[in-house]
Amino acid sequence: MQALLSFDQSPPLDAPFRFFLTAPLFAILAGFFLLWSGPELFASRWTPAALALTHLIAAGFMLQAMLGALVQIMPVVAGANMGRPMRVARIVHAAITLGALLLVAAFLSFLPLLFKLSVVFLGAGLAIFVGCAAQALSGLASTSPTIQGLKYALVGLSVTVVLGVLLAGSLGWSLDFPLMQLSNIHLSWGFVAWGTVLLAAVGHVVVPMFQLTPAYPDWFSRRFSFSTLAVAALWTLAELCTWEVPSDLLGTALVAHAALFAGVTLHIQRRSKRARFDATQYYWRGAMISALAASAVWLLARTVTNVGEWPAWPLLCGILVLFGGFMSVIIGMLYKIVPFLLWLHLQNQGRGRMPAPNMKKIISERDMDHQMLAHLGSCTLLLLAVFWPAVFVYPAGIALMVANGWLMRNLLSALSVHRNHLLKIEQMIGNPAQ
Repeated sequence: MQALLSFDQSPPLDAPFRFFLTAPLFAILAGFFLLWSGPELFASRWTPAALALTHLIAAGFMLQAMLGALVQIMPVVAGANMGRPMRVARIVHAAITLGALLLVAAFLSFLPLLFKLSVVFLGAGLAIFVGCAAQALSGLASTSPTIQGLKYALVGLSVTVVLGVLLAGSLGWSLDFPLMQLSNIHLSWGFVAWGTVLLAAVGHVVVPMFQLTPAYPDWFSRRFSFSTLAVAALWTLAELCTWEVPSDLLGTALVAHAALFAGVTLHIQRRSKRARFDATQYYWRGAMISALAASAVWLLARTVTNVGEWPAWPLLCGILVLFGGFMSVIIGMLYKIVPFLLWLHLQNQGRGRMPAPNMKKIISERDMDHQMLAHLGSCTLLLLAVFWPAVFVYPAGIALMVANGWLMRNLLSALSVHRNHLLKIEQMIGNPAQ
């Protein structure tokens, strides 16, 4: 896979970093929101507070980090160069940031105007990104699982956006859509057909490269992305047509695809050549375990009456997916992508006369490990809050703010190291005698 990498095609650092630095702010805001909303948030997945928190993470933290990663990964890994990447990044970043904030405000107030504005900004920003990304990928042959997976992930994102626009639009313009049915389809496409397919596409490169594992099995690499989208499409059709038995079977198959990705990733991680795991590997391992746990909760809810009738099981499943799964794996990737990009930029700027600092000095292992423990604590407290909200919701909110404030601090510290080293390079070039 490493043979695919082409770092001379990297976009300017500012293009992905504006997304990376915004993502933790949404998670910090989610922590404040937990303190503000209190135990009532955990009454049901359909409470305004629960919907707002879900979209702070999904449309805020996750979307920012995932689009930022795509801005960087598409040209480097797939050779898919967006035209004018800085202009695209600025417009898309501004639109989705404002759109996500408007959507959260809309769920809290249920003002039609806010839903309409969120549709305009989120819809326009994501339409621009998907259009530019699709144009960049359109001329490339699917010669690797990563290129193939990126194409399918864009399809998943497109369907997720369309469904989200329909849902928010129905609330803004009082349209008569089956909201609960569309919400379930929207979630499934967002978490599996978009999020999991993208992680699998990126994982084919970053897991073997950064974690020193064997490659993903050939049978998995060739079939996973297409199979996931095909099952998602068939399940959506069965769900919309209210074909109960096919819908149940295909829904189980869709969840099984997410569990399969988690299981295969854990399997190849066990064969890593690293003497000891670093924070990134622990983050990936924790994310995959959370995904398997969420799949198990979903299956139990479908098969065990007492679990299915428990109102809080969707909240438990959602916390495992959002915080334990996607947030964990995203932070783990940031801890490899950010130091590597900064190191590469400094190495190029040094022109062989001044080597870049070791990546472990850009973000120290100690800082990553401490932040990881804070994140683990926040996830644990959130899970406990599902069972005892009055006791644990406030500690969970504080822990979430601490963990993501620490993440922001680590990212800003890395940029500070980069800035200071750039000054040294400029001084050396300005004074050749040194």
